[in-house]
Amino acid sequence: MLSDYALDSWQRIVLYADVMRRRGNQYQEHLAEEVPNVLDFPAELVMSGLALARPVNYGLARILTPDAPEPDPTKRPFVVVDPRAGHGPGIGGFKAESEIGVALRAGHPCYFIGFLPDPVPGQTVEDVMHAEAIFLEKVIALHPHSDGKPVVIGNCQAGWQILMTAAMRPELFGPIIVAGAPVSYWAGWHGRNPMRYAGGLMGGSWVTALAGDLGNGRFDGASLVQNFENLNPANTLWSKQYNLYANIDTEAPRYLGFEKYWGGHVFLNDVEMQYIVDNLFIGNRLATAELITSDGVRLDLRNIRSPIVVFCSNGDNITPPPQALGWITDLYRDDKDVLLHDQTIVYAVHDSIGHLGIFVSSKVGRKEHQKFASNIDLINLLPAGIYQALIVDKTPDTPNADLASGDYVLSIQRRSIEDVRAIVQPDVANDRKFATAARVSEVNLAMYRSFVQPWVRAMVTPLTARFLQATHPLRVSYELWSDRNLLAPVVALEAEKIRQHRQPVSSDNPLLKMQEAVSDTITASLDSWREWRDTLYETTFDLIYGSPLVQALTGQAASDATPPRPHPGISPEHCEYVRCETQHMDDDVRHGGLVEAAVRALFYIYRFRMIADERRVNLALKLVKPQYTQGFGMEQFRCIVRQQARLMLHDFDGAMAALPDLLANAEPDAIRALAEWLQQVLLVPEEPAPDEDASLQQMLDVFERAASAKDKPAVRESASVPVTQPKAKPAKSITPA
Repeated sequence: MLSDYALDSWQRIVLYADVMRRRGNQYQEHLAEEVPNVLDFPAELVMSGLALARPVNYGLARILTPDAPEPDPTKRPFVVVDPRAGHGPGIGGFKAESEIGVALRAGHPCYFIGFLPDPVPGQTVEDVMHAEAIFLEKVIALHPHSDGKPVVIGNCQAGWQILMTAAMRPELFGPIIVAGAPVSYWAGWHGRNPMRYAGGLMGGSWVTALAGDLGNGRFDGASLVQNFENLNPANTLWSKQYNLYANIDTEAPRYLGFEKYWGGHVFLNDVEMQYIVDNLFIGNRLATAELITSDGVRLDLRNIRSPIVVFCSNGDNITPPPQALGWITDLYRDDKDVLLHDQTIVYAVHDSIGHLGIFVSSKVGRKEHQKFASNIDLINLLPAGIYQALIVDKTPDTPNADLASGDYVLSIQRRSIEDVRAIVQPDVANDRKFATAARVSEVNLAMYRSFVQPWVRAMVTPLTARFLQATHPLRVSYELWSDRNLLAPVVALEAEKIRQHRQPVSSDNPLLKMQEAVSDTITASLDSWREWRDTLYETTFDLIYGSPLVQALTGQAASDATPPRPHPGISPEHCEYVRCETQHMDDDVRHGGLVEAAVRALFYIYRFRMIADERRVNLALKLVKPQYTQGFGMEQFRCIVRQQARLMLHDFDGAMAALPDLLANAEPDAIRALAEWLQQVLLVPEEPAPDEDASLQQMLDVFERAASAKDKPAVRESASVPVTQPKAKPAKSITPA
């Protein structure tokens, strides 16, 4: 028993050392690549950001499909933008079951926006935004027959970056999917999200400026990765390595694949990182429309007219749901505010997956990302409002399962600002503490720039900067153990012998069980230490920035009636915008024709239904496609659906009373064909509810009156619409069929 375990342990140790040697070799090879990335798909460069008038280290690549059919040219292209948050690009196409993989299988052309390890000197965040806009213009030009504008996916840091670009150039974007993207940085749950306190505990962004100066104008992405590592010391210091050791016979390929990405550290310009920390991490200005470009454009996320899908997870300790969703409650006071801005927001909250799992998990790729990609037309048609995406397993008992792609069924359920607020749990007192920390950061940064920065920059040289980068703790672990080490050949030779004569210990060996128990104890101890540390962080932050004296000195006294953050909904220009939009909707209620009448009728029938099922929507699109391909396209059809939904949410009674006016110029046969279409849609995929069936009969009666009046114009009656008031408020009950 002891001898078997001792032999197995020795073999595991040697094999573990060999995997780490291979990791070091992989790290060196990856850095030597001209364009290092972890894409699992072949690609070709379409446009280089280095050639732009304002050059950046980004590039647009087309994903190739040599072993698969060519994508459908009529389907909107997908553009995946990977985060430049310390690691290299490619995580969105890291596996076959990924954002790129599921989009390709759904028949969409795919593009990828990646970047080089080193930024262009002087490159700014705003330069990157302009480059992304130019890339999207190129994609649009390459697909003139597409059903609509490109779907853009932004992971993590790329999420807020594409939202900023979309706020600046909304006409370039189709549906937007942001996965694990922090947008409201002050938000979080007490006792669970300590990362948001880091800026305040370090005294502000002067530390970022110091790091940029020590790097001779470059910020090392390894420092960002180290911040992520520090969040979970049990995984960083023990679990990740122990899992490799304990499963050394099977775990090596997965471990090396992930480490290729995790160890591919890249750089940012100091001006880029300073902008991000000052305006986002500490200043939190994006969520309240306070950012203005050098061209004078206000980056207001309410300008975005494309649907925004927010995918987050309760298990994400880097971007928890409050930070992913908090911008909604920051920008909008109520559901009417969302309606007036004609904005559609769909959120999906995973129960447990971690931050990186949102992008790299095969299970998430097969489920969430597959459903988003295959139902992008459904998402694109959703009227203004807030929704939650619900994904359930497809079973043998699922009605009309053939109308839902894959192994799951997607439904979209109507939600409200209050539902989002319940997740985010905004707190004015908490915001005041962060506003105080932001003001302290400004003061400390100004003092550093005035009294310390000139001396630091005078002492730093390119040589000292390279030395600091090479000796970064995360880089050292990769650099020290590879074939460059004199002992590496000995370990490689011994590992090869062991693989040929491997003798694993029996799974029921008591010493092996004792080993697992020791590992569990170490993990639990590190988790306990993390909880104590995080509590200390939060308590210290609250004591410092919750102090009445500190708040008073920074102009954030709790007794002050001024809120700690300006709400963009109370500005004079916003109030004027609301007045104009309301007037426009009042004028549009009686405008339209047969298609508009069909949409209103459908919304009327489904006004009690809280869920839009992909099976019913797929059937509706299938039935209506011959109509919308004759005379107008999908984007025009989308505009009609969204506009009619807005009008009904705005003035339900007026919109329904105007229905005969919309049918007045239609031919009788067309009106009756429309009535038949309504019946077909209602009967699939399940029996209609009694309220829906009664509403259908009312609409059929209205349509028959209109058709009969056209048949016998001499005896035309002044038809009125026999509608009943909805049981719930229209703003919460109308959803697309």
